[in-house]
Amino acid sequence: MKRMINVFEHADEITGALAKSGVLLTSKNNGRTDTMTIGWGMLGIIWGVPAFTCYVREGRFTREQIDGSGEFTVNIPCGSFDKKILGFCGSRSGRNVDKISELGLTLVNPDEISTPGIKELPLTLECKVLYRQLQNKDAIPAYIQKSMYPEDIDSSDPMANRDYHVEYIGQILRAYIIEND
Repeated sequence: MKRMINVFEHADEITGALAKSGVLLTSKNNGRTDTMTIGWGMLGIIWGVPAFTCYVREGRFTREQIDGSGEFTVNIPCGSFDKKILGFCGSRSGRNVDKISELGLTLVNPDEISTPGIKELPLTLECKVLYRQLQNKDAIPAYIQKSMYPEDIDSSDPMANRDYHVEYIGQILRAYIIEND
């Protein structure tokens, strides 16, 4: 069962999860569903619609998935949850591991897009990509480039590597909390 919500009434919960533990960014393309932990994101309004902005490194499988489908879900914990989910999904690539199966996560059918929600992180935003852009390296201060984009670390490092991020602005089409039946 899904309880529809006003996303802005849950803004503190969403941004608090981003800042404290992270949230899951889920993608589905060519029949494959994958999810990854993110700690960067913004909730707001652009072009008169509610939106969630996220950042995905160029070399990530998730970037390929979102570019292929043009959509994603954001899955946010509510209350107590298994923190191992975020650790696992933030340290493995969907190219090599079926994280959904490995963790036994429960996928919940979406309403507006093809990418599912995840019951274990029940506050769900269904998003359709409105805009995407690779970061402009020259617009990023040198000290941030040095710490976040070290040239001597290849794309495989999950925390900091030389790949810049692609910014995705997703229009929030649906926002709800997945509740136990």
